[in-house]
Amino acid sequence: MNEPSDLERIKRDSRHLRGTLRESLADPVTGALRADDVQLLKFHGGYQQDDRDVREARRLAKLEPDYSFFLRLRLPGGVLTPAQWLAMDAAASRYGTRGLRLTTRQTIQVHGIEKRNLRAAAQAIHASGLDTIAACGDDNRNVAAAVNPLLSRLHAQVFAQASALSSHLRPKSRAWFETWLDEPATDGNEAEPLLGDTYLPRKFKIGFAVPPENDIDVYSQDVGLVAIVEDGKLAGYDVLVGGGMGASHGDARTYPRLASPIGFITPDQATPLAEAALTTQRDHGDRGERKHARFKYTVDDKGLDWIKAEIERRAGFVLQPARGFVFTQRGDRFGWREGEDGRWHLGLRIPFGRVHDKDGVARQTGMRAIASLLAEQAPAAQIRLTPNQNAFIAGVAANLRERIDAVACEHDLALHRTETRLGLDAVACVALPTCGLAMAEAERWMPDFLPKVQGLLDAHGLHDEPIDLRVSGCPNGCSRPYLAEIALIGKAPGRYNLMLGGDHRGQRLNALHRGNIVESEILAELDTLFTRFAAGRETGERFGDFLARAGVATPPLPHEATA
Repeated sequence: MNEPSDLERIKRDSRHLRGTLRESLADPVTGALRADDVQLLKFHGGYQQDDRDVREARRLAKLEPDYSFFLRLRLPGGVLTPAQWLAMDAAASRYGTRGLRLTTRQTIQVHGIEKRNLRAAAQAIHASGLDTIAACGDDNRNVAAAVNPLLSRLHAQVFAQASALSSHLRPKSRAWFETWLDEPATDGNEAEPLLGDTYLPRKFKIGFAVPPENDIDVYSQDVGLVAIVEDGKLAGYDVLVGGGMGASHGDARTYPRLASPIGFITPDQATPLAEAALTTQRDHGDRGERKHARFKYTVDDKGLDWIKAEIERRAGFVLQPARGFVFTQRGDRFGWREGEDGRWHLGLRIPFGRVHDKDGVARQTGMRAIASLLAEQAPAAQIRLTPNQNAFIAGVAANLRERIDAVACEHDLALHRTETRLGLDAVACVALPTCGLAMAEAERWMPDFLPKVQGLLDAHGLHDEPIDLRVSGCPNGCSRPYLAEIALIGKAPGRYNLMLGGDHRGQRLNALHRGNIVESEILAELDTLFTRFAAGRETGERFGDFLARAGVATPPLPHEATA
């Protein structure tokens, strides 16, 4: 076992995540936090960033980087009330820049917050009944849960479990309340019975899926719980462990991995099962090499049989044989649909999760108007965020549909009526200019790049072909690119690895097709592949399945590197 990394020291000496955050926040000399506090801030739901577009100019001018921060909500299942949406909109408008960012883990980030406004922003979030505890850091991240707005009773049951699990596994430290809400300071000696005094080796992700939709990409989760529905009721969950997307270019020791099935549990066993998996990773994960610290590597190093036995030992029960399930798709469904309770649900496309007013598009104003209407006329309705960076307006009476439609059409929120499937399903991470890990553009590049890919599809008679396209500015894979039919993963400015052959249900990894290529080469390669696909596909065959069948993309085994 390697010597513990320096981050382990920071966590150990932090007095349960307090560090010197209060002193750093009060320092008026710099827009940054102290180095150790930058790491501790993640456990409080924030990241320190700087604008990389101006980094060099500021260096030459002998100025410090243009520092800012984002805060991320802990929002299990991505569910907000209309009033909470309005509160987040107000906080973003007052303290942040670039509006609200819907993430691929069903939550909201507010970017561009200056250090002097961080505490006020956190207090505004708390006043709305929300928080940012454990939204980042080496802990259990936001618990994802299937949206499935038509299945109201089942969704409510699954969401309740996700929410309860999120609360159960969050840090017990009062550091967040002392730092942001002026709760009286303590010595930091409270116990952390689940996460431990040095918390987890790396982040840990849990997600609940409800077949036939795999909207959360359950195979990418450290622990995936797949609902088994029998006679219309939730019988329990098939359990998957060891999924994860991150990798490092050129490092064969790092790789994406599909989660592996280990058995079936009843609903009442979900929390002890998750706790057992988390504490197994807490005690056996690699604390020396952070690139090797995710649960997926622990699963491969220890072996799946050992992991299953250890989880059963800690949980106090034996898993039943897996029941099995079938996924048919994972993309969001847009437009109006009637739920089982007679209420209506509207799926809205939010391109790359960016809710802001810019370049003549006023989606932030539009979402504010919809949330205001709901808060006044239907306060029990919900705004549900999806893992594909979109939003559902859920639980609306039929008599509100016309008014909501009018707002959606006026503010470019009715893209489901005009956009192609490629545009509706594309996913991209934030990348430049704020992400410190980004090697290439993602979100900012997509409005220019997508029409070029669409033009190729049109030329081959594939205008509305549903193809999953995902772009990530680096191999860490926040957009879950390794599960896409087409993925572009940043290598350097303007250069990407082209990955091909994932399937549309999220059950097969893609593979490296060409590395370190520029846009013109990407488009030329896709043009050739679309030609082959249009001529040689079988009836109903999806693009990723065609590439796998034709031998163009040979998916790796779960332990093989793809970067």
